[in-house]
Amino acid sequence: MPGGGTKTAITTSSARCLDLTRLISRVGRGPLTGVDRVEMAYLTHLLQDHAPFFVLARTGLGYVLLDRHGAAQIAERLQGHTPWGRVDVVGRLSFKASPAKRRAEADLRRFSIGRCRRGRLGQLLDRQLPHDATYLNVGHSNLTKEVLGALKGAGAKIAILIHDTIPLDHPRFQRRGTPAQFEEKLRRVARYADLVICNSGQTQDDVRRWCGQWGVQVNTLVAHLGIDLPKPTTRALPEGIDPTHPYFVTLGTIEPRKNHALLLDVWESLAQDIPPAELPHLYILGARGWENEEVFQRLDHSALVGNSVFELSNLPDMTVSALMTQATAVLFPGFAEGYGLPPAEAISLGTPVICSDLAVFREVLGNIPVYLKPDDVYSWKQSIIGSTQRNQAGQHRTSEEPSDFTLPNWADHFNLVLREM
Repeated sequence: MPGGGTKTAITTSSARCLDLTRLISRVGRGPLTGVDRVEMAYLTHLLQDHAPFFVLARTGLGYVLLDRHGAAQIAERLQGHTPWGRVDVVGRLSFKASPAKRRAEADLRRFSIGRCRRGRLGQLLDRQLPHDATYLNVGHSNLTKEVLGALKGAGAKIAILIHDTIPLDHPRFQRRGTPAQFEEKLRRVARYADLVICNSGQTQDDVRRWCGQWGVQVNTLVAHLGIDLPKPTTRALPEGIDPTHPYFVTLGTIEPRKNHALLLDVWESLAQDIPPAELPHLYILGARGWENEEVFQRLDHSALVGNSVFELSNLPDMTVSALMTQATAVLFPGFAEGYGLPPAEAISLGTPVICSDLAVFREVLGNIPVYLKPDDVYSWKQSIIGSTQRNQAGQHRTSEEPSDFTLPNWADHFNLVLREM
């Protein structure tokens, strides 16, 4: 495939190139995940900025590079404001891609200023990307030797956001092969990145620890992620949900690390003490993940499911926000987190949070949540009972922020990151 065009005349070092591979790979796969929303936040912000802006993405047949106009067209489609176009001739050769992804990749090609097959990325970047541009990758995707090496060869500076090192720190929670793949990826980041952006001090400590074990020192920056859930209305609640009945929400992929098993244990214990009509409800929001067959079996066969425990997936952000806003509290009993956007989002909506006592939660959320051990069923049960009783008594349940505490925001994040570029 031709790269097309001649080298742009822009040579300013303020030019930025955002990798959109992750968001494109997610087209047609349901609501955005936390990492997806970070990539979308970067796309939105950099489109509003005045610096020269480009987008790089890997497709099934190679790479595409877009300028600001093309990036804006793709953003319109990712945000649902404009439908994706038709599959092109090249897309018909992508037999393994879903129809939605074929349409997305076709639009990438339509709006690109250049594209190439694998192995020719360096030539494309040399023709089209300004020298000394900064490449930003915030989605943990496309971090290959080919891509990073080609960017270095084209004179680009490389800034990569690492969300966590959980695959290395907690391999028992991962799919087979994931820890080894992640280690290879992080080793490449350590080799090629001029700046490693960390979403928390905890992540920075973890990144430095692993890179130190490999004999590499990395230049890091801590920049807490912002919060961007839409403000909800009660009209967005799913049909059949009674907001006057006490209910709790947990949000996240149903995988072992999120510890849904503890919540099922709690509700089974509550059901032994509380009449069915008075039992608070639990709404599990998230798609089923991997390596969690025991929990899936319980969700498929428990008598509580459909009566006091409800599993909901693929909900739009507005519905998730509405559910969290009306909840008695939002629950996060996970064993490990790199950041934990959902608890911060719940607090931003004024909803109490009960969560595991993890260092990253204390760093980001301060003393606002109720902190409990992730394996202490009794304490979780008592805290849920207490929250339910306060709710039924009509006591004020809205989360109060201490006067000296400010939730992270995107303005601060981008001020920190872009100042380093």
